[in-house]
Amino acid sequence: MKRKVFIIGIGAGNPDFVTVQAINALNQASVFFIPHKGAGKADLARLRHEICERYVASQAYRIVDFDLPSRDKSGAAYKEGVKAWHGEVEQVYERLLAEELGEEEYGAFLSWGDPSLYDSMLRIFASIAAKGRYQLDYEVIPGISSVQALAAAHKIPLNRIGESIMITTGRRLADGFPSNADSVVVMLDGQSALQSIGDDVEIYWGANIGTEDEVLVSGRLKDVADEIERVRRAVREQRGWVMDTYLLKKPDQA
Repeated sequence: MKRKVFIIGIGAGNPDFVTVQAINALNQASVFFIPHKGAGKADLARLRHEICERYVASQAYRIVDFDLPSRDKSGAAYKEGVKAWHGEVEQVYERLLAEELGEEEYGAFLSWGDPSLYDSMLRIFASIAAKGRYQLDYEVIPGISSVQALAAAHKIPLNRIGESIMITTGRRLADGFPSNADSVVVMLDGQSALQSIGDDVEIYWGANIGTEDEVLVSGRLKDVADEIERVRRAVREQRGWVMDTYLLKKPDQA
């Protein structure tokens, strides 16, 4: 039996970010798998439900809600912990596909932002397919990432003319501004690593980009760092979660 699945990038929080290609894929699916990520992130599941209600023309579809395992953050080895967590998630996906997806049905997983950018889903599905326990045919639909949405919201290009750009994480940024990039986009900064950057850089920051409570701050980092921390705390207290993305640029030497 072959399992058929769409992995659909739904954009960074705004239902209007869903592309025509994604809408076409949504309307081919008959089973939608929507994860729960804890009470504090109920908004993420709600948005996925809203997208299905808004864009799927037929009402003859099923939604399968499931609990997503949480990563154990107590261990010292980060990569090993992530790999172990991915293994747990993979087992959940395998069970869902075996038990909830019929032979004539197309399944769909809705990936926040773009599934190719700091998301584990593509690696997990590649691993499931490689095991060969059953045939798995999956198609990837790109989405608008928070990186693109951040640049659009601030009305800026990501790079300067002829200069490089790097996309990295807060964990990596904690080691300092990369020496081989003029502009750096930072994602997954749960520990506010921007506070460790001593250079006189420009920052274009956004929290919960694309959602109704999107907040933007920009300026010289040394001037706005405290404001960013204040806003970040306020968003987390209000929503129960915060996802921020920001662009750092070295001073323009032109």
